[in-house]
Amino acid sequence: MTTFDFAQEYILEDEAVLLRPLQESDMEHLLPFSVHEPEIWTYSLLSGAGEDNLRAYVDFALAKRKSKASYPFIVFDKKQQAYAGSTRFYHTKLDNRTTNLGFTWYGKQFQGTGLNKHCKFLMLRFAFNDMDMLRVEFRADNNNARSIAAMKSIGCTVEGVLRNNESVPDGGRRDSIVLSILRDEWYGGAMEALKKKLI
Repeated sequence: MTTFDFAQEYILEDEAVLLRPLQESDMEHLLPFSVHEPEIWTYSLLSGAGEDNLRAYVDFALAKRKSKASYPFIVFDKKQQAYAGSTRFYHTKLDNRTTNLGFTWYGKQFQGTGLNKHCKFLMLRFAFNDMDMLRVEFRADNNNARSIAAMKSIGCTVEGVLRNNESVPDGGRRDSIVLSILRDEWYGGAMEALKKKLI
């Protein structure tokens, strides 16, 4: 049975990255991305573009942690010695031993550097080792080719597409692709395969 506690301060880190729980004061670290790189949230269900949206984004993340549904992190890139973005566990169901991994975004200078693979390795290892999950699910806008390629590259299996299933900030709808990694897959080779890709 999992001993995961939403109230506890978990820190995940390796030689390349540190993930610590997101807090309200982290607005100052994330605001430059919000103001100067609003396109980061093009495919997001909840936009952090602009100061007001970012405030709502952070408030939503912290409220979901308080309600024991999500656990958001801020991402610090050790190589560049700078805050890089944010990610989280969400739709976490401890009794069912499942969680989603997402709401992941990074500033442009951190994209394509290998940072994401380090984050995903740490989070997947934590999900299966410490949270005792049986399944970790990922979702993305079916038009977001970059995100889908990143999820496949860490060992995710495509399960299908949920058609017209989510509202998007501009008032439209999106199709969501669903991917996952199962506990047996992680320990059966996905963990070692991802570890070899870390740079």
